[in-house]
Amino acid sequence: MVQAVTLLIIALLTCVDQLIEMAVVKYLKPVGSVMVINGFFHLRYVENTGAIFGSMPSKTIILSILVFIIVLVSLFLLLSKKIKPGFIYCCLVLVIAGGIGNLIDRVFRGFVVDYFEPLFVNFAIFNFADCLVTVGAFSMMGYLIFDIFKDFRKAKNEKH
Repeated sequence: MVQAVTLLIIALLTCVDQLIEMAVVKYLKPVGSVMVINGFFHLRYVENTGAIFGSMPSKTIILSILVFIIVLVSLFLLLSKKIKPGFIYCCLVLVIAGGIGNLIDRVFRGFVVDYFEPLFVNFAIFNFADCLVTVGAFSMMGYLIFDIFKDFRKAKNEKH
């Protein structure tokens, strides 16, 4: 039952990403950009052939293979119950959904459609799938780092 719900959530998040991108391609691509909040937030249509922050430009095939492997391994870990439901499980669901969303773009478009552009900070233009991957990955890293420090403190207190 948990696996079915997991797959449904991944599918729903991936569909949300693809629906947003369909709207972006239909309405934003023809105009290029739209100011949402002056000096703060902008929507700008960008075709990204690289990875995060514009790294690895024009490496669509390599990135597609890498993301496909990560998604497959992550799905295996979740569906085989190697990772139990909880915080890490939820983080991995976000990473998988975002990875699939960007993988769909790379396979069917040859690039990822990016559109969120913050203006208040010098930052990359990104999309909903990137948000899912980033929130999932950073939350997982934060949790694991916190867990390491918790174990370290516990071991230190047991010595004294």
